[in-house]
Amino acid sequence: MFEGLDEIDWSKMHHAYGTAEEVPELLRGIAAAGEETRSRALSRFYSAVHHQGDVYRCTAAALPFLFELARDAAVPGRAAAVQLLVGVGRSAVEHLDYERDRRAGRGEDEEDGEDGEPGPEDPYWDYCGHSAAAEQLCSWSGEFVGFAADPDRLVRQAALPALGLFVADAEHALAVLRERLAAEPGQVERLSVVETAAVLARRRPEVAAVVTAWFDGLAADPALDATVRLAALVGWARCVPGFDAEAAVRAAVGLLREQPAPADGWWHSPTPAQPRPEIQPDSAPAHVIAAFEELDRHGRVHSPVTGLLRTFHEVLGAQVVERTRLLAEQVRSEDPGARIDALRMAKELVRSWRGDHGPLVALVGERLADPYPQVAAEAAGVLAACGPLAGPAREALAAFVAVRCDGPCGQCGPRAWAHPLRERRRAHQEAVLALAGLGDERALPSLLLALDDGTDAWRAVRAASQLPGAAAELAPRLVERLRGFDLAQERTEAEVLSVLAALGELADPAGPGPAAEVLDRAVRGERWPVVRSALGALRRFGPLAAPALPAVRALASPDGPGDAETALAAIATLRAVGGDPDEVLALLLPGLDEGGGPFRAHDLDKVADLLGEIGPAAAAALPRLREHAVGRDWTAVHCAAALGAVGGEGEAAAVLDVLLPAWEANVHTARVVVPCLERMGPAARPAVPLLRAWLALPGHGGLFSRIDRDEELQRTCRAVLAGLGADTAPDASATPGAWRTE
Repeated sequence: MFEGLDEIDWSKMHHAYGTAEEVPELLRGIAAAGEETRSRALSRFYSAVHHQGDVYRCTAAALPFLFELARDAAVPGRAAAVQLLVGVGRSAVEHLDYERDRRAGRGEDEEDGEDGEPGPEDPYWDYCGHSAAAEQLCSWSGEFVGFAADPDRLVRQAALPALGLFVADAEHALAVLRERLAAEPGQVERLSVVETAAVLARRRPEVAAVVTAWFDGLAADPALDATVRLAALVGWARCVPGFDAEAAVRAAVGLLREQPAPADGWWHSPTPAQPRPEIQPDSAPAHVIAAFEELDRHGRVHSPVTGLLRTFHEVLGAQVVERTRLLAEQVRSEDPGARIDALRMAKELVRSWRGDHGPLVALVGERLADPYPQVAAEAAGVLAACGPLAGPAREALAAFVAVRCDGPCGQCGPRAWAHPLRERRRAHQEAVLALAGLGDERALPSLLLALDDGTDAWRAVRAASQLPGAAAELAPRLVERLRGFDLAQERTEAEVLSVLAALGELADPAGPGPAAEVLDRAVRGERWPVVRSALGALRRFGPLAAPALPAVRALASPDGPGDAETALAAIATLRAVGGDPDEVLALLLPGLDEGGGPFRAHDLDKVADLLGEIGPAAAAALPRLREHAVGRDWTAVHCAAALGAVGGEGEAAAVLDVLLPAWEANVHTARVVVPCLERMGPAARPAVPLLRAWLALPGHGGLFSRIDRDEELQRTCRAVLAGLGADTAPDASATPGAWRTE
C-alpha cells in the first residue's frame, strides 16, 4: 500500500500551516487500525491539508493514496476516506465552476487562464490544486458509481454526492441516482440521492428539465415518505427560478407536519460537519475556547431534515415573511433536535436580513421555557445575538434569569450563572447577555455575582458596558479586576482590553485613575495593544481623565515611544480629554502629507476622521483635504466627510460630488456617508434617492455587519429624510447596480 508515497518531495509543497512533510504520516494514520489514531489523522488532514475547504497542490498529491484506501474493502474507516475524497472534489469542482462563470461574465476567452489558477511562476501556485484534484477525481468517476452501490452503507452515504460532481455523462449519472432512490432503504441515503440530483441539475443544464419534472412527481407522490417528498420539493425549488415561494412554503409546512419522530440518537448524538480537534480547558484563554465551542455547535446537526431546511432557507433568501412562516413551524416541532437546529436558522435569518422579526423573536423567547436545557440554551443564544431586536422577548428573558426553584438548591436565580450543568449555565448566561444588550438592569444581579466570584467573568465584563445606569455598582468591580491583571501575560490581554472598553463605556468617575495606571504599566512593558485600549478608555472619559494628559501628550508626540497607530490613538484622546485644538491640529496636519510625521499612508483615513471631529477649528487642513477628496475610494470618502465637517456649507457641493458616487459604487461606505449627510442639513437633498434606496436593501449589510449599527444607520437615514421633508419610505427603484451584487 502507498507505493511511491515517500518518493514525493512533500517539503516542496505547502498546506495551511507550512510545508507538507507530515502528509505521508497523516495518510498512514488515516489507514491505521486504531480508531483514535485515524480520528486524529483525519482531524489534522482537514485542519491543515484541506483547511476550510482549501485545495493545495499537496491536497491533490494526496488523492491517489486516499483513493487507494477507498478501494480497499479491508481498510477500517474506509468510508471516511471516501468522504474526504468527495469533500476535496466538491471544493475543487465548485471553485472551477465559479471561475468559469466569473470569466464568462467578464467575456474572457477560455484560453485566458483555463482553470482560473496561477502558473508555477506565481507565489500562490502552491496553494492552488483545484484543477489537478478535479481532473483526478473525474477520472475515477466509474469507481465512485460503484462506491454509491457499495454493501457498506457508510461508503454509499459518502459516495453518492460524487455522482453530481465527477461523472461526465449527466444522463448516466441521473439514471444511477434514480436506481439508487428505488434501491436504498435508508432515509439518509435517499435524501442524499435527491440532493445530489439537484446539484447535478444546477451544474448540467442538459438534464435540468428532466430532474425538475422528476422532483415534481416525487413531491406529489403520496406513496413516498414525507421526508423524501420534502427533499424533492426543496430540490425543485433550487432548480426553478422565480418559483411561488408562498405555495412552496405552505407545502413544506404540510410535509413537516407529516414527519415521523426521529430516533432518540439523532439529537442526543448530533452529527458533526467534520472532525474537529479537542481543546483542553487550560490550553487557551476562556473566550477563545468558547469561540471554538460555538463553532463546533454551529457545525452539528440534530435532525435528519436540517440539511434540507437549511438549503430551502438559502433558496428563499430575502423572502423574510415566508422564511418566518417556515421557521415558526420548525421551532414548534415536537422533535427537540429539530427545535435546536431551527433556532440556529432563526438566528441566521435575524442577523442577515432586515424585516419584521418581532413575532419570530417572541416565539424564540417562548422556547426559554423548553423542557430540554439544550433547546433553552440555544434560544437564549439566539436572543443574545439579536441585540436590539430581542425586545419582543424582554419579559421572557427577565422571567428566565430570575426563576427560582422551591428548594434550597443554590443554583437558581442569579446563581445559575455558575450552574454545574453546562447547558443550564449557558442558557442562563446567554439570557443575561441578551437582557444586558437591551439595556435592562434585571441582568445586573447575575453580572455582579459573576464579577464577584470570577466564574466566566469575561462574559460579564462584556455585558457590563451595556448597563451605564448601573455604573456605580459595576465600575468598582471592573477596577478591582483590572488591577489584578499581570500585563506581562499575553493570554490575559484580551480580557484587559475588554475591561478597559467596559470602563470607558460606563464613564464612571472611578475609572480614569485605574485606566491611567494601566496606561503607564503598559507603556513601560511596551504592550501597545493595551496602551491603545487604555487610551480609548481615557478618551471616553473626556475631561475626567485630565490628570493623564502628560502621559497622553508624550504618546502623541511625533517622537513618542509607540508606533503610528498608538500616536493616532493618543492624539484622539488628547483632543477628547482637553488638549488645545491648535496643539491637536499641529500633530495631525503632517498626516495629510505622504510620509508626514510618524504616520503611514493608510493612516490618512483616521487622520481625516479626527480632523472632522475638530470641525471648523481645523480650517488650516482644508486645502489638503480638498486634494485628497478625489475619487471613490475609502480615503476620498473619509477626506470628503472631514471636508464637510470642517468647511461646512461652503464645501457641500464638493463633498456630495465625492460621497454620492462613492456610495453608489460601494454600499458599505454608508457608515461614513450617512452621518456626514446628517450633519449637512438641507444641503443633503441630492442624496434623497440613495437614502431611500439604502433603506430598501433587504440585508443588514454583509457578513461582518452588526445589527445594532445597521439599526442605528437606518434611524439616521430616516431622520435625514424627515429633516428634508422627504418621503421616508424605502424605495428600491433607485438602487444602484453595484448594490445588487452584494
